[in-house]
Amino acid sequence: MNGAQDLGGTQGFGPVVPEPDEPVFHADWERRVFAMALAMGFTGAWTLDGSRATRESLPPAEYLSSSYYAIWLKALEKQVAAAGLATPAEMASGTAAAPAGAVARVLGRDGLEARFRAGFPSSRAADAPARFAVGATVIARNMHPTGHTRLPRYVRGRRGRIVRVDGVFVYPDTSAHGLGENPTWLYTVAFAAHDLWGESGDPGGLVTVAAFEPYLEPA
Repeated sequence: MNGAQDLGGTQGFGPVVPEPDEPVFHADWERRVFAMALAMGFTGAWTLDGSRATRESLPPAEYLSSSYYAIWLKALEKQVAAAGLATPAEMASGTAAAPAGAVARVLGRDGLEARFRAGFPSSRAADAPARFAVGATVIARNMHPTGHTRLPRYVRGRRGRIVRVDGVFVYPDTSAHGLGENPTWLYTVAFAAHDLWGESGDPGGLVTVAAFEPYLEPA
């Protein structure tokens, strides 16, 4: 979807200023939100792509006026309610009004560090050859789906070049909505800055984007 998070090339939001020695968390509540999000994601009640899609679907004014972990918390509350695990009233009061709902898995203390250090890879085995090879010229599709997508708005309709074939991964556009993993080839595509931004682009500059195969067409 064309959400408020897709800001590439948008003017009026000021420069991106890195924070020197930025801490992982700025407040204890952020640490708790992150832990809750990981624990609830582990249950299997939704997918990683579903979490990202929910965060990006917040109303633009709310999204842009919220801090990073405030966005995570608002999305987590929406997911918990949508999955029937707690009602908005229960979350507001902090008190359960009904027995706990069933989930596929529960994250426990034992083996916690090892489990997360191992990660949750989204790479999958290929069942068909890649459509594009390194060096191929492609055009990013001019697509504006109402559902989730990882194709940035600013590259749509633009010409780019395949610089790396990354492998096969879970396709977020379907995974986000419970429509299956549909493993799909992923590519790193380079776009010339002047093709994206016109004369405002850095001369000789390149912007690289991770793009799934359905996002691309032969030039």
